[in-house]
Amino acid sequence: MSDMKWTDLPNEGCSVARTMSVLGDRWTLLILRDTLFGIRRFDDIQKRLGITRHVLSDRLKRLETHGLLERKPYQERPPRHEYHPTQSAKDFVPVMQAMTGWAQAHLPTDKPEPYRFLDRKTRQPTAPKVIDTNTGTEITANSIWVETNRD
Repeated sequence: MSDMKWTDLPNEGCSVARTMSVLGDRWTLLILRDTLFGIRRFDDIQKRLGITRHVLSDRLKRLETHGLLERKPYQERPPRHEYHPTQSAKDFVPVMQAMTGWAQAHLPTDKPEPYRFLDRKTRQPTAPKVIDTNTGTEITANSIWVETNRD
């Protein structure tokens, strides 16, 4: 088995590895979270996260390159842009909610959550559950078998 390098991840057959190549650092998911939940301007993101301008610029470009964010001008002089989530980013919201549920169960804290996931119509809290669309049953570690394809 060869050693996997970070730069090889975008070309891996493994979906988890490819996802990590785009979202797998300590800032990118937080930037994506904030843009999904309404914080769209560079200075606002930078202030909220306390991230350096250079790192933020790099991560925003990566998210834009991979089609998760779209840059839209909101001011001409000087030129300023907002970062809007694309449908690809919006499709990640259920994953983010599942991560939130996992963290609440396994990484408890006394601090309040900065965001709550609510049903759009009822405004009641939602609880994530992964369902197999073929059978309608919940997917858990005990309900699936992972087959490894080894070359």
